[in-house]
Amino acid sequence: MIDGNGTEFVFELRVCQWAERAWPPDGDLEGPILVARQLGTNRRRWDTIVLECDPEGLRRRARFGLEALDSDLLDVIPHAPAEWTYYRETLPDPGYPWRYVREAIHEASDRGILETRKRGNRIEIRRKYAYPDWLRRIVAIENKPDLEASAARVLGAQLEYDVALGLADEVWVATERTGERVEPALLEDLPVEAGILAVDPVALEADVAWYPRSLAVDGPGTNIVERPTGGERRDASAARFEYVDPGEKARNRLEIAERAYERGFRSFLETMRPDCRHFELRSGGGGENGLVPYCQSKGECQTAAACSGSCPEFEPEPPAWRTKGWPLEGGPGKTCRRVLEARRRRHRPGLYFTGE
Repeated sequence: MIDGNGTEFVFELRVCQWAERAWPPDGDLEGPILVARQLGTNRRRWDTIVLECDPEGLRRRARFGLEALDSDLLDVIPHAPAEWTYYRETLPDPGYPWRYVREAIHEASDRGILETRKRGNRIEIRRKYAYPDWLRRIVAIENKPDLEASAARVLGAQLEYDVALGLADEVWVATERTGERVEPALLEDLPVEAGILAVDPVALEADVAWYPRSLAVDGPGTNIVERPTGGERRDASAARFEYVDPGEKARNRLEIAERAYERGFRSFLETMRPDCRHFELRSGGGGENGLVPYCQSKGECQTAAACSGSCPEFEPEPPAWRTKGWPLEGGPGKTCRRVLEARRRRHRPGLYFTGE
């Protein structure tokens, strides 16, 4: 096992690992969950996301494959009719040229999740499966192991944005457990609507230091566009904001959920170099779920930024590694990918559909 090295990246992975095995932090959950990391919108990205799902809905979502339905496909698939219909007579106006809708229709047909036919010059569509209502709640967690003053100020503004917009059902802050009678995070200027988790990243345990309030995800949201800068001159100008329609929020929530469905939190290998001879996976606590990336050359857990093609310590794994003691189809790097992918699928319930 390795010790925590203080990096926010490793703490983030361990919070994800804890969530997979112990969510919710206090109480019982009815139904499966999916855990993902580094997802959100163009303006806001969360460290950790927990999707609370409807069991039957999640099972039926699996009929559409493990790939996410992107924004273009979400303009088609949920609205596809049960009977053959000209696509422009059944799909809502997308607000952009219909030629892009036709491209999405062809993509859906190629993926085998939509039926299409031509009647003269018209493209008719018919759903293959009804798109289910599989998402119950979205829980967003910001990970700050060391909530020092500057980090708390930035985090406070981010959480205010989350609370005002109401895109997630709950927002939390996860900090490293200090063992003090009063956790330091409780003394910071954070929105009272945000919950606080005190996490032991090695033992993969968490205590609730402050419970969150449920946000109004079904109502209009407030998008904070600009706020006073403050500073020495005490800028007293008004903040600028705009209202967000509930329908737009629902659409954004579904897009986030679809990306989380495809990726899961172990997608960190996509931005790292497991084909480097110094790269390996080590236990970070939590049994078989607690694998974290480790660099033998630097002697520490890796971050996605450090473990990149520009790393000066990068050395390709020797070709001999791919034939001695490892499967012929790849060396240790590809084996790391297979191990993490197998575990990710095993811990993503409801992703396989059999029958109607």
